[in-house]
Amino acid sequence: MKKRLNMLREFSVPLLAGVVTALFWINLDPHGYHSFVHSPSIAGLSFHFITNDLFMVLFFAIAAVEITQSFHPGGDLNPLKKALNPLFATVGGVTGPIIAYFCINFLIGTPALRHGWGIPTATDIAFAWLAARLVFGKNHPVVSFLLLLAVADDAIGLAIIAIFYPDPHLPAAPHWLLLTAGGVLASLALRWAKIRNYWPYIIIGGGLSWAGLFNAHLHPALALVFIIPLLPHAARERKHIFEEDPDDLSTLARFEHDWKVFVDLGLFMFGLANAGVEFTAVGPATWIVLFSLIVGKTLGIFAFGTIAELFGYQLPKGMGRRELFLAGVIAGIGFTVALFVAGEAFVEPGAQGAAKMGAMLSILAAPLALLLSKLSKPSR
Repeated sequence: MKKRLNMLREFSVPLLAGVVTALFWINLDPHGYHSFVHSPSIAGLSFHFITNDLFMVLFFAIAAVEITQSFHPGGDLNPLKKALNPLFATVGGVTGPIIAYFCINFLIGTPALRHGWGIPTATDIAFAWLAARLVFGKNHPVVSFLLLLAVADDAIGLAIIAIFYPDPHLPAAPHWLLLTAGGVLASLALRWAKIRNYWPYIIIGGGLSWAGLFNAHLHPALALVFIIPLLPHAARERKHIFEEDPDDLSTLARFEHDWKVFVDLGLFMFGLANAGVEFTAVGPATWIVLFSLIVGKTLGIFAFGTIAELFGYQLPKGMGRRELFLAGVIAGIGFTVALFVAGEAFVEPGAQGAAKMGAMLSILAAPLALLLSKLSKPSR
C-alpha cells in the first residue's frame, strides 16, 4: 500500500486527477462547478478560499523547506560556488520568459494582458524532476541541475507573487505587515528558547504571519515562507532535494516528513479548484503564456548557462550544451505555480481562463524534451 501511495505521489497523480476532474466538470456543468468552488460551504468559507488561502500555505511551506535545506551546509546550494551555473541559468529562466511574454503580447495580445508577465517565471519542481528522470535517467547530473534551478526559480516566484500580485480587489494595507513581522520575531524567540516542536512556530508565528498578510491584502498562502527558515535544523544536510534522511530528527525535517504526503495528495484540491477552464476559453493569453514558458525558459536558461560557462562557472560533469538546452525545455513546465499566479494576475474570467489553459498546456514541454533528446546526440 505504501509503495503504491509513493508511486501516486511521485507521478503527481493527485494533481493530474484534480485537473482532469475540473476540466470535465466545468465543461459538462459550468454552473455546478462554479457553485461548488466559489460558494460558501464549509464554516462559511468557499472551497476556493480553503484551497488557495489555507491549503496552499502548506504547499509553499514545503517548497520553503526544500529551499532552506538547499542553502544549509551540505545542501545542494551550499557552498554557493558549486551552484553558480544553475543560479545563472535561473536568472535566464526568469528574465527569458518575461521578455518573451512582453514581446509575444506586443504581437498578438492586448495591454490588458501585460499584468500576466509573472505567470511563466516559475518552474513546477515535481513535474520538472519527473520529466528529467524520464528523459535522462535517474542518476544523470541534469536531474540535480534542474532541481537546483527549479528550487531557486520558485524562490524568485514566491517573491514575485508576494510583491507584484496582491489582492486586486483591495488596496495594500502595509501597516498590517507588523503582524507578519511579529510572527517572525515570535519564531525567533521560540528558537532562542530552544523549542523543538514545530507546532508553536506554525500556530504562533505562522498564525500572526497569515493574519498580517491577509489583512494587508497580500497573498496569505505565503505565510509560512517567512517562518520555515527559522525552524531548528540539522547542522549539516546529508540528502538532496526530494530525498529524505531518516536520521535527521530536526524540527525542520520533522515538519517536512509529517506534511509532505498530505500536501502531495492534497494537490487534488488545488487542481480541482484552479483548473476549471472551459475549452472555449483558449485565447491570446493561452499562447502567450505557453510560448513564454517553453520558448522563453529554454532560450533564457541556455543563454545564461552558456554565458556562466564562458566565465568559468562550469556545468556539472556529464552535462554539455545539448543537456543544458533540454533542461531549459523541461523547465518550461510551469503548471502548479503558473496556475496559481494566473489566478492572481487576472480578475476577468476570460483572460484568467485562457492564461490557465496556457499554464496547463506547458506540460507538453515534457514530451517535447523527450522527442528532442531522441533526435540529438548525447554530449560526451
